[in-house]
Amino acid sequence: MLGTLNESQIESLLKEQVIGRIACHLQGETYIVPINYVYKDGYIYGHSALGKKIRMMRANPAVCFEVEHIYNVFRWQTVIAKGMFEEITDMEEKQQAMQGIIHRIMPLVSSPEGHPSHGITEKDSDVGTTVELILYRIKLSEMSGRFEQN
Repeated sequence: MLGTLNESQIESLLKEQVIGRIACHLQGETYIVPINYVYKDGYIYGHSALGKKIRMMRANPAVCFEVEHIYNVFRWQTVIAKGMFEEITDMEEKQQAMQGIIHRIMPLVSSPEGHPSHGITEKDSDVGTTVELILYRIKLSEMSGRFEQN
């Protein structure tokens, strides 16, 4: 049976998952990439080094975000949301966003060494030594969800 997720189910899926995909579009090119994220109060919070995704979102902040939980081929849930990219520049908000992301992904990390690009290291001094982390949020404006269950 196929169905539509209600608002509560959409919120739950966004809060439960840790990996989603951002699609951005610029000058006729669409680009989609997976990200680690945390969802809070209608925003997707993420981080990235400067690259194609950030350059595209800075030029065209309208993005699409997708997340799913696939139990098997005939049992899954997915949410697709539209929103606007906003780069976080306030230092306190950056720290809060990074802490939220780290707390969500730490249970999935077997050891903290070797992950400074995600802000996860044994020593705080290692963060940012290899790449500059850009913190951003996506203000979600439209969300829809679907599911299949047998």
